[in-house]
Amino acid sequence: MGTTSLRTLIDLPISLSRDAAPPLSVQLGDWLRGAMRAGALTAGTRLPSSRGLAAQLGVSRTVVTEAYQQLYAEGWLEGRHGSGTFVADLSADAAPRAPQELAPPETRRVRQAPLIDLTPGDPWVRDYDAAAWRRAWRKAADLPPGDDPDPYGLPLLRELLAGHLRRSRAIAVGPENILVTRGTGNGLDLVALALLGPGARAGVEDPGYRVARNVFAARGATIVPCPVDEDGVIVSGLPSDLRVLYTTPAHQYPMGGRLPIPRRERLLAWARRTGAMVVEDDYDAEFRYDVAPLPALYGLDPSRVVLLGTLSKSLAPDVGVGWLVGEPALLSRIAEIRQNLSDRTSGPVQQAVATLLERGDLDRHLRRMRLEYARRRAAVVEILGPVCRLRGDTAGLHVLAELPPSVVEAIVGAAASRGVLLDTTARHHHADSHVHGLVIGYGSASLTEVRRGCQILAELVACAR
Repeated sequence: MGTTSLRTLIDLPISLSRDAAPPLSVQLGDWLRGAMRAGALTAGTRLPSSRGLAAQLGVSRTVVTEAYQQLYAEGWLEGRHGSGTFVADLSADAAPRAPQELAPPETRRVRQAPLIDLTPGDPWVRDYDAAAWRRAWRKAADLPPGDDPDPYGLPLLRELLAGHLRRSRAIAVGPENILVTRGTGNGLDLVALALLGPGARAGVEDPGYRVARNVFAARGATIVPCPVDEDGVIVSGLPSDLRVLYTTPAHQYPMGGRLPIPRRERLLAWARRTGAMVVEDDYDAEFRYDVAPLPALYGLDPSRVVLLGTLSKSLAPDVGVGWLVGEPALLSRIAEIRQNLSDRTSGPVQQAVATLLERGDLDRHLRRMRLEYARRRAAVVEILGPVCRLRGDTAGLHVLAELPPSVVEAIVGAAASRGVLLDTTARHHHADSHVHGLVIGYGSASLTEVRRGCQILAELVACAR
């Protein structure tokens, strides 16, 4: 694919007026959008850096950055790591390849992949900073093998994670509050071993994360489904005899709600009154598209909350590093349990992640992926918003598309026959479904795949009405 040189682009007659009503960033975005629509800027055209274009136009770099970010979110631009900013290829209407036989969601990882996978749960791992990745692993390889792993995790990584959480989540923690895990599932299991026992009652959001139900049940707990609404867990209906409550307040899975501050305060008051411990899965807190994330529950009351985080969505599931944030006394109990079970997180992996954090590579990756996911989210909303109600589109890597229960399975089957794999709300319920629709993930599909898959889905929804 050919590209237009930087010189050619700058010579185009961009005209901005400080006297006009629209802000300069809006004017620049409108001009570039118009040039792309008219074909003056074609797919693959390389745009100048924000610094270079700002100097050419005599405006602040912020003006250009804001215009670029808006066009990224709308899908007009794409980033190629280490190469710059390019006009995106929006030819998503090309006919797909012949559909393949599709596996159900439970078995898709061990069978042939579908043409377009819009099921939730996976991030985009095909675009990463290869140089930073290699550098991190070279640093890990330079260290000698360890013979006495720290059950809390690598001290350097705990210190860096504390700084990361202070910056990204405004949580006042130190390394003494952090235990490095192998991910959310491992963190849940350690919490279950420390806080639950045979017959103990563990509340889990319904619909909610199946792994939490499975882990708690495997440790002998009695699972108590706790209903949610469009904002998150319903505090007024929580039982008073729960030992633990698992919740996803940043972006409820799968409904997509964001637990409001007043309800967070009521939830913590309930925990203090009943003596329950809240297990806060900080799921999707890294990716917001409207406003900054709300305060973590842990930051509001560390004595009643355990916070779980992971790199599986922000970096890659294969990394296998997460963290558990809690009060030192609880972490001491969990660390002792880990030693008794020989449970540990790989030392070289921890060192590689520490290098990514120490050099700022992980922060840069997160900033880049926020733009990438914002573009895909915008495509989902643009295409599906007119044909069905969407929930949870302000954050994360999935949305919930509400549909009449009578058409859900038919749409899933029809989409599969056209090469699009979808997930429904049914498997996320503990008992009978009371919310019906599709849980649409846009993390692991490219922008072109997301557009094409949503166009197919929109056609099927329109026909089903």
